[in-house]
Amino acid sequence: MNDFVVRGIRAEEWGLVKALRLEALKDSAAAIAFLETYEHAVALPDSFWQERALGSGEGAGGARQFVAEAAGGEWVGSVTVLVEEAGSVDWAGLPVERRQGHVVGVYVRPEWRGGAVTRELFEAGVEWAWGVGVERVRLLVHEENLRAQQAYRKVGFAPSGIAAPVGDGFGDFSGQVEIEFVRERG
Repeated sequence: MNDFVVRGIRAEEWGLVKALRLEALKDSAAAIAFLETYEHAVALPDSFWQERALGSGEGAGGARQFVAEAAGGEWVGSVTVLVEEAGSVDWAGLPVERRQGHVVGVYVRPEWRGGAVTRELFEAGVEWAWGVGVERVRLLVHEENLRAQQAYRKVGFAPSGIAAPVGDGFGDFSGQVEIEFVRERG
């Protein structure tokens, strides 16, 4: 389970981006890991997935998606980092006080969890974020998603003390509480 490489996606790989996201949304933890349902995502047109891959593929400036690719080309995990600019407001309504990276869409296939894949995906994402000049990297995790919280601690993130309730714009997910974890540049 150590025969893999981590790399950024390419825009033309939108079909693989879609397939891995749909797989993630079928995971047993999806209800507390993602603010999206499989039913919603599967109904999105191909143009959505093409734009997503273009916006986080090679050469994109405001976001970057990384995948762990096993021997033979199978994608076994993914992480995306978005750049949030100081002075803006994030999706949860929290003020963004400094330029930062925001990790989203973390997924590793169950048989690849608990080891090098997660660590290498995060290292690629964080290194990219440092390279585009962010001051810190953060993520939000459901307060009951203890497995993910443990994984984030193992890759150098720590709770910041900020909790963000999910707002009404997220349907069935409204009212859930997400906890901010951060990794400071250092």
